[in-house]
Amino acid sequence: MDILAFLTDGLLIGFVYGIAAMGLTLIWGVMNVINLSHGSIIALGMFALYFLFVSLGINPYIGVVLVAVLGLLLGMVIYAVAIHRVINAPHLSTLLATFAVNMIIIGLGTTAFSTSPRNVDFSLGSMTIGPITLLGTRAVAAIASVLITAALYYFLYRTTLGKYVRAVTDNRAAAELMGIPSARVLAFRFGLGTMLAAIAGGLIATFFPFTILSGSTYELKRFVIGVLGGVGNPLGALIGGLI
Repeated sequence: MDILAFLTDGLLIGFVYGIAAMGLTLIWGVMNVINLSHGSIIALGMFALYFLFVSLGINPYIGVVLVAVLGLLLGMVIYAVAIHRVINAPHLSTLLATFAVNMIIIGLGTTAFSTSPRNVDFSLGSMTIGPITLLGTRAVAAIASVLITAALYYFLYRTTLGKYVRAVTDNRAAAELMGIPSARVLAFRFGLGTMLAAIAGGLIATFFPFTILSGSTYELKRFVIGVLGGVGNPLGALIGGLI
């Protein structure tokens, strides 16, 4: 029975890990940029949700929406300041740029928040299905992850901006010849990737205590999940998270 409970719990958390890896693969797949600041952005998502909940009393699942907006804007700023300048440079340049962003976030975060553990003290109770007991926060996070994946697919394949994103992914030069502003599209896609990282951080904050260094815990996991699911494949990343 314990093994079944652990497996179920792991599957529910795996959905959220898939969202984190999805953000990585969206950036990696189109820009060939391995975003080493992804883990620190997950940690920022945790802290953003924490302060929205503790300081403003906002329900964590409403707070996740605000965290998503902040993550999108932060990603576009990071792209404009650090990534845009080296997007066509050798891979080492982009690695160094994103690593520098990672160290800046950790340094500023450590100064502002210290390394003391925080937690979002919020519970949705639990539900029992046969021999399995599901924690409400994990179940809601898993459902949210599936909905986010569906929304991302709809965006990429059913909206004009999403088609622009896929066009730039397939052939940036041809997309520019067709009048698509590739620089803006790349900035948006980078922001989309960081938004997913921030969302994952916010959802994970409802499970476990965290510090500004917690993002590094998920670094290796997101790379493994991204490779398993296929670079640039959102659904694959979600399935990879379950594996």
